[in-house]
Amino acid sequence: METVDLTTPNVARMYDFLLGGKDNFAADREAVADVVRRAPDTPFMARENRAFLRRAVRFLAESGIRQFIDIGSGLPTQGNVHEIAHQVAPDARVVYVDVEPIVLTHGRALLAGTPGVTVIQGDARRPGEILDDPGLRELIDLDRPVGVLTLAVLHFIDDRDDPPGIVARLRDSMAPGSHLVVSHVTADFDADSRVRSAGAVYDNATFQITLRSREQIMRLFDGFDLVDPGLTTLSLWRPDPGASLPPEADRQWCYAGVGRKAD
Repeated sequence: METVDLTTPNVARMYDFLLGGKDNFAADREAVADVVRRAPDTPFMARENRAFLRRAVRFLAESGIRQFIDIGSGLPTQGNVHEIAHQVAPDARVVYVDVEPIVLTHGRALLAGTPGVTVIQGDARRPGEILDDPGLRELIDLDRPVGVLTLAVLHFIDDRDDPPGIVARLRDSMAPGSHLVVSHVTADFDADSRVRSAGAVYDNATFQITLRSREQIMRLFDGFDLVDPGLTTLSLWRPDPGASLPPEADRQWCYAGVGRKAD
């Protein structure tokens, strides 16, 4: 049985704490407090990332997508992918994927008895293993369009592991009409180095952050056609009608985009 490390900040539990969850420990909360001291808008950005997920999943479901793979899904929280998708398409199937054993445990407990939804353990750095997992294959038909979500996960993959190559492996397995959803932190607007300073806190966590430029993040969409409005900041990707935009919405430190694989 795998033991839980209570002393090393865990990125899934840190994100859970940022979203107001309770599945975290003192080391995670202390690390988040350090991040927030360096970049005070971090909790807001975490909520904006979750709001982007909601809008993107709704867009995909309304576009006819009925299969979803959420890679790096993190701990269950309010507004999970299957809950959003089922509001539009009750028959939608969802596979949650995360490398953390704690996510597997909590996810399976939450999803027990929910048809068409499962959680598997998988490492985003090894997409082939994810795609070949029997639990995924039981629900997902890769010969039909699928929505692959990689929200706030690819910046935890080092350049040595070739994130564009990882996404290309996913893309090549996806049927035409499939969609890729990405959110990724950046230092493009980090004039005062707050984001770089906050990112350094993760050097002592389970995964480290690699900040990437717009140009580098665009490479992740090679082979996809970006849907309107293209690669934007979180708040600017298809905001809800009537929603008021936050100050400097065009200078947030996280990019967001959705790409469609051509027919």
